[in-house]
Amino acid sequence: MALALALLAGGAEARALSGVRMPDAISVEGQELTLNHMDVKRRYVFDVYVWGLYLTQKPSSNQEAIASDQAKQLQMRFKRNVNRDQLVTAFREFLSQSESLRSPEMRRLSEQLLQSLRGVKKGDSLLISYVPDQGLVVAGEGSGGASIPGKAFADALFTAWLRANPIQ
Repeated sequence: MALALALLAGGAEARALSGVRMPDAISVEGQELTLNHMDVKRRYVFDVYVWGLYLTQKPSSNQEAIASDQAKQLQMRFKRNVNRDQLVTAFREFLSQSESLRSPEMRRLSEQLLQSLRGVKKGDSLLISYVPDQGLVVAGEGSGGASIPGKAFADALFTAWLRANPIQ
């Protein structure tokens, strides 16, 4: 199954943070999403990646961003090289801290996501998208590709992400 996760072409406006530019709007499966939040993820004193959250509609709260059955995408743009083991370890640690991802089924789906991860180089992306009626899709240079059907795992993952990284 080919999934079109493409940035809008042309002269799209962009925002920059820590030297990383992200477009104000992208297209996921034909739906236009707008950049709602950008932030830098640091490890010790190093900027590891800049992340952006794209949604079809601006939410009034984190809970609304999670619960809505709209396309959404979390983009991570890496500012440094991260090998596969480091990336998997960081994701595994993050996922293990979420109560909503601790059931046997959620752990199985988490492993599916972890198995898709690859090492990244400076400038590479990892795209985690929820597409209604399809589920969670993992793509970009940081993944060999994964598709996890349904909304439950996507909701749990976005819940964990936004709890750890709230949007304003």
